Amino acid sequence: MPQSAQHEIADDRYGQLAESFVLCRKQSLALCDGLTAEDHMIQGAPFASPPKWHLAHTNWFFATFLLTPLGQHPSVPDSWHTLFNSYYNGLGQPHARAERGILSRPALPDILAWREQVDEAVLLSLREGHFDEAQLDLLELGIQHEMQHQELLLTDLLFSFSRNPALPTYSPTADSAPASSAPQDWHRFEGGIVQIGADPKDFSFDNEHPQHRHFLEPFAIANRLVTNGDYQKFIAEDGYRDPQWWLSDGWETVRREQWQRPLHWVDGDRIFSLRGVQVLDPLAPVCHLSGYEADAYARWAGCRLPSEFEWEHAAQALAPPKQPSDRLMEVNHPGWFGSVWQWTQSAYGPYPGYRPDTGAVGEYNGKFMSSQWVLRGSSFATPHPQRRLSYRNFFYPADRWQFTGLRLAKSVCTT
Repeated sequence: MPQSAQHEIADDRYGQLAESFVLCRKQSLALCDGLTAEDHMIQGAPFASPPKWHLAHTNWFFATFLLTPLGQHPSVPDSWHTLFNSYYNGLGQPHARAERGILSRPALPDILAWREQVDEAVLLSLREGHFDEAQLDLLELGIQHEMQHQELLLTDLLFSFSRNPALPTYSPTADSAPASSAPQDWHRFEGGIVQIGADPKDFSFDNEHPQHRHFLEPFAIANRLVTNGDYQKFIAEDGYRDPQWWLSDGWETVRREQWQRPLHWVDGDRIFSLRGVQVLDPLAPVCHLSGYEADAYARWAGCRLPSEFEWEHAAQALAPPKQPSDRLMEVNHPGWFGSVWQWTQSAYGPYPGYRPDTGAVGEYNGKFMSSQWVLRGSSFATPHPQRRLSYRNFFYPADRWQFTGLRLAKSVCTT
């Protein structure tokens, strides 16, 4: 990089990214403390990747998008570039997602050694100021990408453990969604033209852009999440047996999969969690719901799911994110962030004027804008830097292995 270009980059950005990179990489390994070599291999379903694969894929991301173009990345077998590619078809045909659990080789120690090599290469380049602004942006994207996989690692591992009849415990001290004793109440909004989208000054993914205006009709949104106790009433009143509450695709899914309760409920009184089997807390937010289940419950309750635009507008007003820290925000405004992801009725699509990032990294979000629903907020497993107002998570409406719940909304008549 030309010396003049180097001086244009604030020195503190190098330091901040170096610190964030080190903390992120350490956190990924910390999540795997206590896991056996066998635990690192398990894949309970095609959508649930093994922990070892998550560690390798996030390393692949830095090596492929950041180091390889500069000729700095460690030499590894060519097969690794295929094995740990997730879905970037512009970089070649990835290994089949459903077969990630058969990858006994390369061994876990080899993956960990590769991570150390990549760490050293990235940190050396930062110390010596080798990265220009575009490369620093890619580094920041890679850090945020690894944070996403930290949450996925936990949700995938929980599902894989759930397939074991012994229902093993990940950690007796693992985090969980906080309970709330607040009675349900409503916050009313008059609607009108509102601003939606991420502040361009802060990090955000391309699908959070551009900021734009959106018109809202008057609406009301619940002050708290739907709880286990609330949802038990839906089950008790045969909600899973009554087609009037269900979208057509949802009803077909319920019948085909024979759903009778949320995923990971052992029975009506116990739930399987990262802490193992626990007594179901009626005040904790209901979790592991599909979008279909969330929508059916909302209809049964005489309400609906909020749109993602209503959710963002309400959260901006009721839980402003610019607090001294994310943790303080979650104490002062429980339920909006750091609890469970909240289904919305919004289809996942582009904002007006959306443009994906250029090159293969542009496959990150844009190509998934089909047949999925948007979720907002964050879960207790979401890394704190990603618990932000504009974050758009997205899953298919039948998916329910993530930490997903709901908040009710309803339209408000103005006549």
